[in-house]
Amino acid sequence: MCDIEKMFHQFHVRNSDQDYLRFLWWKKGDLSAQPQEYRMRVHIFGAASSPGCANYGLKHLATEHKDLYPVGSQFIMKDFYVDDGITSTDGSDKAIQLAEEARRLCALGGLRLHKFVSNDRAVLESIPSSERVADIKDLDLTFDNIPSERALGIQWHIKSDCLKFNINLKDQPATRRGILSTVASLYDPLGFVAPFLLIGKGVLQEICRHGTGWDDPLTNELRPRWERWKKDLTNLERINIPRSYAPTGFGKVTKRELHHFSDASTTGYGQCSYLRLRNERGDSHCALIMAKSRVAPTKVTTIPRLELTAAVISVKTSNVLKKELGCADIEEYFWTDSKVILGYINNEARRFHTFVANHIQKIHLNTTQEQWRYVPTKKEKEKTKRRWRHIQYLVEQFWSRWRKEYLSNIVLRQRWHTPKRNLQLGDIVMMKDEGLPRNEWRLARVVQATKNRDGLVRRVKICLGDNKLGKNGERLTKQSVLERPVQKLVLFLHGD
Repeated sequence: MCDIEKMFHQFHVRNSDQDYLRFLWWKKGDLSAQPQEYRMRVHIFGAASSPGCANYGLKHLATEHKDLYPVGSQFIMKDFYVDDGITSTDGSDKAIQLAEEARRLCALGGLRLHKFVSNDRAVLESIPSSERVADIKDLDLTFDNIPSERALGIQWHIKSDCLKFNINLKDQPATRRGILSTVASLYDPLGFVAPFLLIGKGVLQEICRHGTGWDDPLTNELRPRWERWKKDLTNLERINIPRSYAPTGFGKVTKRELHHFSDASTTGYGQCSYLRLRNERGDSHCALIMAKSRVAPTKVTTIPRLELTAAVISVKTSNVLKKELGCADIEEYFWTDSKVILGYINNEARRFHTFVANHIQKIHLNTTQEQWRYVPTKKEKEKTKRRWRHIQYLVEQFWSRWRKEYLSNIVLRQRWHTPKRNLQLGDIVMMKDEGLPRNEWRLARVVQATKNRDGLVRRVKICLGDNKLGKNGERLTKQSVLERPVQKLVLFLHGD
């Protein structure tokens, strides 16, 4: 791992573009004096254009000298993220050659490649001490006292060659703003703790669903969940993820496979990808490469659609991994516990709805039917029961709404319909509100009821507000008149 010193300042700006980087300067900080006007001749930190321009210049330098330094050029072209370079090799000899070529190539462009760190002693000894990371310049390289190093936001423990999480939480209030800051501060680009992070995202989603303000305190219902999740954050520091996919002494790898698993529930969906290695002795080893998790949409979505979305995420992750691992022809398998999804993928004759059709097309363009496999789970029966109960609930809701909202509006037939009393002037009614318990529905009084041609009253005007009067006889609350359909009202007291 290495770094380019002051990368942005190493790339100059054309004279015609320097006017975009003008700034005012008050000598010795005296704001009462006349300011002087300057222009930056190099790219600056904070400008939106700087990363793109500097990255283009670095890649151009590597392309120009790829024949002279092929290994170093390949390293700069593929394994650099802005000014940070990080890669892994099969042995120390290759790593030494890579570091040497990369340093010489960057020097041709006036760039200094420094802050080198490696978990191999021979590699560090081949690099001048001035070009090593500051913490190990004066060490004896015994690896007993080499500290940890941050690798693109993740803590790399060099001695054990493991990736760890360093949790340094700020004291944030239990509000929507504070919870968002805490959840977003957990940097996990590869999804090693995706299931844990999903719980925190779920709490944040519940806050948004309830319409809580940014600085409003957390409700008593969600506070225990949040406190438990926040308390468990410190346990993430105990997690050690081996940096190398193959364990020490595994030997030569003869076969590689990628296995992608996807699943979904009513609360969220996600996927995880594993690399399965096989050596000459026939031994196998599996390593987690990447995982992703998402909270389910606030809008009610069926489980099969969420399962299908998770399957598409597996396909997208597959494309990323094949490109980054450089294994375009690697064997791949996609696993799901949903027979509905497998039916979608294997059905080429039926036309689906737009949502399903678009997702199935993405799957067909990147995978084959033979790559998709079914993995049974122990809780499959429980999931089937839950889905059946959910279907029954939807059916009951459908017939209930059809009876209340549609059936009452069709043509009146006496043999089907039992006549009910029309709402009249002075009746006391309750206003239906699906978001509130029935004992909290508001009371109102009918102030106007008009019959249609068939003699039925379908819409009435109601008056909200109580009849409380002040000491001088004035009304304390303002009354409002609304027009509502009778289906949204419940007769409470007769006006007569």
